[in-house]
Amino acid sequence: MQNQATQRKETTQTTPLIFPQVPAGEEDRVNAVFSAVQQHMGFIPDGLRLYSFSPALLETFVGTVSYFNSGERLAPSLMTMIRYLVSWESQCSFCIDMNEGFLVNMGLNLDAVRAARNNPEAAPIPSREMPLLKIALKSVNQPESVTAADIQAAKTQGWSERDIFDVVAQAASNRAFNYILRTFKVEAQGAFA
Repeated sequence: MQNQATQRKETTQTTPLIFPQVPAGEEDRVNAVFSAVQQHMGFIPDGLRLYSFSPALLETFVGTVSYFNSGERLAPSLMTMIRYLVSWESQCSFCIDMNEGFLVNMGLNLDAVRAARNNPEAAPIPSREMPLLKIALKSVNQPESVTAADIQAAKTQGWSERDIFDVVAQAASNRAFNYILRTFKVEAQGAFA
């Protein structure tokens, strides 16, 4: 059974509509960011390459991703699961594949990760993180449906209002990134090869 993103990929243009070009005089600035990403990840995601059009946005985006992935207060597996499920709902094949790979590399079972696609409550995360996952997903699908009871459920598990804000911001940030990639037809790593 194919997912919607895979079905869409087979029927839509797979050549990107635009190709990243660094503004003249900004090469060192962009190269510094890409060098740091290369050192951290071992490669530069093609989705990130789009941001080289705007070095300020590139720096902001990488800083935001770094913050969400820091693990300072919220587990990287939770933040990655949020990105994965938001990407699934957004039908962004690039982000689905990338975040699925991150989750598996974190030691999560691939079948368990994929089971969460159609049933977020099956997500292989600790139960105390489930209220955060639910709020994050609601926030990008039906923000008006987030209630005081949802917030209280997260607080009951020991989460702060900052934590709740952060998962909503992560979900919204990822949804925007999904739509940027889909708009410009960046479907998979290697799109700019």
